[in-house]
Amino acid sequence: MTEGFWNKDWQELCFAVVGIGLIGGSYVKALRKLKVKRIIGIDRDEAVLRQAKAQGLLDAALTGGDSTLIEADVIICALYPDAVESFVRENVGFFKPGVLLTDVAGVKGALPERVQALLAPGMEFISGHPMAGRQSSGFAMSDAAIFQGANYIVVPDKHNTEAAISWLERLAAALGCRHTVRVTPAEHDSIIAYTSNLPHAAAVALINSQSYNGKTPYFVAGSFRDATRVADINPDLWTLLFLSNKEAVADKIDEYIRQLELWRDALRSGDGQQLREMMCSAAARRKELY
Repeated sequence: MTEGFWNKDWQELCFAVVGIGLIGGSYVKALRKLKVKRIIGIDRDEAVLRQAKAQGLLDAALTGGDSTLIEADVIICALYPDAVESFVRENVGFFKPGVLLTDVAGVKGALPERVQALLAPGMEFISGHPMAGRQSSGFAMSDAAIFQGANYIVVPDKHNTEAAISWLERLAAALGCRHTVRVTPAEHDSIIAYTSNLPHAAAVALINSQSYNGKTPYFVAGSFRDATRVADINPDLWTLLFLSNKEAVADKIDEYIRQLELWRDALRSGDGQQLREMMCSAAARRKELY
């Protein structure tokens, strides 16, 4: 990052957002509320770009990278994980010296290291993950309020400066995020396997159970709705996320199976004390979460 970048007001900065879907569109709307100097939107879908432009959200709309990117102080890649590296490789020649790049990818792996290796000296890529989303996808579902009260995970590596990391944390706060947490890529992927990947897999498995039949819809109340809410899933994105984090997800599934086995064994042996202890433990942990 160029010297003094992190001391500038939002109104002095130009942002480029790549991918104007649910999260990218929400960034654009939140950045407009911050009154940033200029917003460049990049998306392959011309209809989405026209819609965003008509709403006054974009100052420039591109279907691909070009020399316009030299204006951007910050580039936010709201893309699938494998597309982030491709975008940087194809467009790094257009980037401003000292640019800061970040992403929203749900799996990190070696992505931070690979992207940083593509950048010129002075440019920084700091991987990030706003813990914000909705069941549906697409620009039409985007909302600046999606960041309000959310947590923001910052995944720096050895190449990042403290000034750049702190600046990204300040941006998260300005968007409305309540907490920022710094973790390594390995920590991120292990924890997200538990808090995001596993619940999605469990919801899909619950809906796909052979117990489901024609009468099931008449027996559904709040608990089943809550437990299966995320089963209506984007299969292309989530196949990529699951396979990109497959070992961690498989480990969490093994741990979950062990918990279910405790339940099965306690039920079959009539061990009410074991059932009560498991439920009390879970209730205490749930209260800690919220």
